[in-house]
Amino acid sequence: MAMSAGQPGRPPTASTTAVVAGSRGVVGRFSSSASRSFRQLLRRRTGIFGLTILVIFTVIAFIGPLIAPEDPNSSSSFSDAVLQPPSSEYWLGTDENGRDVLSLLLYGTRVSLLVGFAAALVSAVIGAAVGISAGYFGGWTDRLLTAIDDWFLVIPFLPLAIVLATLLDPNDFPGGQLGILILVIGITGWAGTSRIVRSQVLSVKERVFVERARALGASTPYILRKQILPNVLPLIFANTVLIIAVAILTESTLSFLGLGDPTRVSWGTMLDLANGAGALAQGAWWYFMPPGICIVLVVLAFTQVGYAVEEIVNPTLRERK
Repeated sequence: MAMSAGQPGRPPTASTTAVVAGSRGVVGRFSSSASRSFRQLLRRRTGIFGLTILVIFTVIAFIGPLIAPEDPNSSSSFSDAVLQPPSSEYWLGTDENGRDVLSLLLYGTRVSLLVGFAAALVSAVIGAAVGISAGYFGGWTDRLLTAIDDWFLVIPFLPLAIVLATLLDPNDFPGGQLGILILVIGITGWAGTSRIVRSQVLSVKERVFVERARALGASTPYILRKQILPNVLPLIFANTVLIIAVAILTESTLSFLGLGDPTRVSWGTMLDLANGAGALAQGAWWYFMPPGICIVLVVLAFTQVGYAVEEIVNPTLRERK
């Protein structure tokens, strides 16, 4: 009879075998799968392009305020050089208040990326919780959560976000108006993640290792934490990357409509200020084009990385290639 390596002289019990195969095995497979997926991502040209752009903008978000020529939020940044074109003194020209556009752009990178990542995290948490609950418990729980999911899928996304951002009071939220934007984008963008996660959970909960753990008396929280969640995390991650792109675009749209935080510079608020100053009519392209180009590049980069990751973790997409 084979003996347990950890306890000589004692054979492995059925529960021990189930725990190793059902929990550590799943977590180990997910960890190795994540490492393998990252290597596969680097083999794709779209993945390399997206990651390169994202690394550049992430570095700018961290060091932007340190390398900016001036602090656009200070009173000393205002000057008489109103809407001046790019020059040796102002590399990207100035705005309607005489502030350096390059400094506005560098400071705005951190805010735009912060809103994108934070809102996507909120969306991912809500979508994963709803999708796992609906798929695993089934019955009336599934019907109720699916009905709510359907409602969020069919309702117009942008009008709902505008209404919520208008009605909520910044004084009631940490971070003020910026916190409202993160919350609004997060709670209006989780439905797609929930639908994908629910479909995967419906398949995972019928697999052998889950049935074995359930038969051995494993608790529901244990099964959800150790066996269901590791198997849906790759899909959650892939969908979250795509949500970040949508979140950044939505923040820019809401800020352009005047619903952003007036005390913090973002790419969206730059577009709003440029529009209000008549930069387009005056031909001040250096004011509105840089933030617009940054938005397009970041959204494109996140989209490319998201599609590449989704292709890696989704066997159906790989078979279509």
